[in-house]
Amino acid sequence: MTISGIISALIIGAIIGVLGRLAVPGKQAIPIWLTVVIGIVAALIGTAIARALGYANTPGIDWLELITQVVLAAIGVWVVAGLWGRQHHHSP
Repeated sequence: MTISGIISALIIGAIIGVLGRLAVPGKQAIPIWLTVVIGIVAALIGTAIARALGYANTPGIDWLELITQVVLAAIGVWVVAGLWGRQHHHSP
């Protein structure tokens, strides 16, 4: 993978992660770097799902692929925020 490929993966991951985070209601108490990591993972998995189901290469913007990635990021943010909150906020 090239440097520009890594940089674009980080940018796309950040965008997908933030969109996923916005899709989850309430406040998520996770750091932004974790949101970006979730976004990158969701983007990779979303692309794999889109390719497997045959809708990864549509003309123009791949809306179905993008929606798949954002939904996966939202699920990831929701799950990780729940786990992160339990680990880092010990209530008496």
